[in-house]
Amino acid sequence: MKTNATLLLVGMLVSSLATLAQKAAPVGLGLYSFRNQFAKDVPGTMAKVKQMGFREVEIAGTYGLSAADFRKVLDQNNIKAVSVGASFEDLDNNVPKVLAEAKALGAKYVACFWIPHGSDAFTLFDADRAVDVFNTAGKLLADNGVTLCYHTHGYEFQTYKDGTFFDYLAENLEPKFVNFEMDIFWVKAPGYDPVALLQKYPKRFPLMHLKDRKPGTPDSNTGHSDVESNVTLGQGDVGVAAIIKQAKKSGVKHYFIEDESSRSVEQMPGSLAFLVGLK
Repeated sequence: MKTNATLLLVGMLVSSLATLAQKAAPVGLGLYSFRNQFAKDVPGTMAKVKQMGFREVEIAGTYGLSAADFRKVLDQNNIKAVSVGASFEDLDNNVPKVLAEAKALGAKYVACFWIPHGSDAFTLFDADRAVDVFNTAGKLLADNGVTLCYHTHGYEFQTYKDGTFFDYLAENLEPKFVNFEMDIFWVKAPGYDPVALLQKYPKRFPLMHLKDRKPGTPDSNTGHSDVESNVTLGQGDVGVAAIIKQAKKSGVKHYFIEDESSRSVEQMPGSLAFLVGLK
């Protein structure tokens, strides 16, 4: 009996230590951060995501697996897909495909990361086309319990009339069907203040990408920047702490670290430590 009790106690201790080692991260992860690792080893990389403490993720590609098979890997690691990426083209031409993938993965949000446009200049034609596609697709998705969000990428902050094209999108996209995912890097990149934008458009950003920028990186409103300018959260010039403080007041529901640099795996523990230390 004593032996059995001892074994039970040891088992409970090991289980407790494992739980402590895998304390849940304070935010989710954009799996695109580990795209190079996933391309080589989906199960192993997902296990690493779990080991880091992530319990929520945003998916941008399933690396050769079907959505159903990718979902199995998520489930095996007790990880929930909150959001899944969808191309503008599929939202324009094949909403059933987008919806089926979101449902298969268990995601409640669909995020579009890019509006096609002919050059670095973003035009009223591009904005109007996006409004039409997003409002139409957004209603179809909403009717099936999925929320569409457009991910800011810098070029929307080019000047239009007395504001920007982002203002135009926010005014013309129907909030019941389409909202936004704020990538704080891509609000800072064209010279705008993420805190002010959250204050101006409360409840329009249910999703947020947390990404910091190496000080001295040139501003850009083209949607293009050197991925190696992505640094550990708290070490850049974006102002992550103040943004998160405001985001909590402005209705952001899910946060995802996105580190596009080649050092994403190495930088992730530092980013998590920074977030854990916020008050």
